[in-house]
Order: sequence, then structure tokens, then C-alpha cells
Amino acid sequence: MSIIIPKDYHIKDVLEERRVHCVTEQQAERQDIRPLRIGILNIMPHAESYEYSILFPLGRSIIQIEPVWLRLHSHKYNSSNQAHLDSLYITFDEAIRDRGFDGIVITGAPVEELAFEEVSYWSELKEILAHAREHIVSTLGVCWGGLALAGYLGIEKISYDRKLFGVFPTYNLQRNHRILGELDDVFWCPQSRHSGISNIAMEEAHTSQVVNLLAYGENGGYTIFESSDRRFMMHLGHPEYQTNRLIEEYNRDVQRGRNDVAPPEHIDLEHPVNKWRSNSLEFFQQWVKQVYLDTPYEI
Repeated sequence: MSIIIPKDYHIKDVLEERRVHCVTEQQAERQDIRPLRIGILNIMPHAESYEYSILFPLGRSIIQIEPVWLRLHSHKYNSSNQAHLDSLYITFDEAIRDRGFDGIVITGAPVEELAFEEVSYWSELKEILAHAREHIVSTLGVCWGGLALAGYLGIEKISYDRKLFGVFPTYNLQRNHRILGELDDVFWCPQSRHSGISNIAMEEAHTSQVVNLLAYGENGGYTIFESSDRRFMMHLGHPEYQTNRLIEEYNRDVQRGRNDVAPPEHIDLEHPVNKWRSNSLEFFQQWVKQVYLDTPYEI
């Protein structure tokens, strides 16, 4: 339906060009619709440039969305525009002081080569996840955000000898699932990570009823899974990525002199073709729908 944005938001025109209806808070109040309040813990580099990637699939839902941009006390946002962060982002404690969240999205972060305990904001993130599992309908973790949710559940990650990088076929394991049910039987999924979770660890967690396994790729292993209580949804890929994002990351790594990163697989560097957009939109729209259906409303 629409996504609520501040007045003069820097990517309003781009969102509306892609058929995402944008309204201000004042316009949303006149519509007399209670929007879903979705917290977005954005810890991607250059946070402001990533906002579009996550707002676009959320904004294509028929349900009105109020995004709340979250920042961490213990993280230094060295690559991001500080004035932009100060004007738009608030801490989790500030965000829940007066109102709760219906859902939360935790983005990826360039720390997957570190052990969780070595990440400067791991303790703060664990406190947020503890609150989320108790009080928030669903928390969606993307790429490292998904690994972090799994780590919180006690599922350890492993480092790869070679970066998983490219767009890969992924098998839908639960065609009757409330979120993945209408994704293709085999769909393409962007991946960009130096770590993951072994198949053995994932299958043991499934046997122990810690997680439900939802999607699998021969290259990336179990890519989508959820906690058994359905409070945490983990997607280790990057379904939100735009067509050129993997190419931009590759060019960045080359400029930094990283010789251990090969070109992304299954994508043409000169003439990239997006093979994952429709399944990505379906995934996010169905996640938003389930947050809406699972949110208790007073009558």
C-alpha cells in the first residue's frame, strides 16, 4: 500500500519510480490505518546508500509500513554519513520507550570473518535479540544478520576458504510454508559471504527442533530457515540486492587488493540480468503478511 517516510527523504523519487507509494507521517495519520512498525537495524557499510535496497521490497507489500531506522551504541559508523544518521536513526532503547515493534530486520554486516565474540557490538545485539524473541512477532536476519540470529540460538558458523559470491540456484524445501510456499521450486539467490553454517550443524539443529529448514543450495547450504517458535527468520543470502550490487562489491574488493575474491558466479559483469527479483519480492511480501497476521490487535 505505502511506506511512511520523513519529509524530503533522500530516495523518495527513486522509490516512487519503482511503484512504491510514499507518504509522510501526517498523510498516514489521515488514512486512519494502523501501519506495521518495522525496526531496521542497518549495519551495512554506507548505511544511507543501503536504505533503498531494504525499503523497496518492504514497500511493495500491500500493507502500510512504518520503518524505524535503528543504530547501535557500540558500533562506529565510520563509512556512513553522520549527519544523516543523526537525523534519521535512533537506538533500540529510544525506539521502544513509547512503542513496540511488529517486526525487525537485521541487515548484513562486513564482520562475517570474525567470531561473534570479536564483534564489538555482539553483546548489545544479543540484548536486542533477547527482547525481540520475547516481545516482537518476527525478526528477519539477512546474510550476517541471519548468521547472528543462528548464533544466538547456539548454532555456530564456520569460515570459508573461498568467499561464496554470486547468484546460485536454491531449492524450496517446504512448498506449503506460509512464507516460502509460493516461491519457485528452484529459485536464484544472491550470496556474498565469507562464512556460513555447515550442513551437519543445520541438520542437527533441525533434529533437535531448534530450527525448521526451508531452503537449500548446493553452493550455500541451508540458506533459509526459521526458529521452531517462528520468532526468528534467517536468510543467509541477499535477496534484497539490486542488480548491480554484486558487481559493485567485486570492483570494491579488487580496488582494495583482495586477491582471494573471484568474480561473482552466474552473473555477467558487463550486462547483468536480475534473476531473483520476483522471488525476492514474494519472500518479503509474505514475511510482512505473516507479521501482520501474527500481530495481536485489541478489539
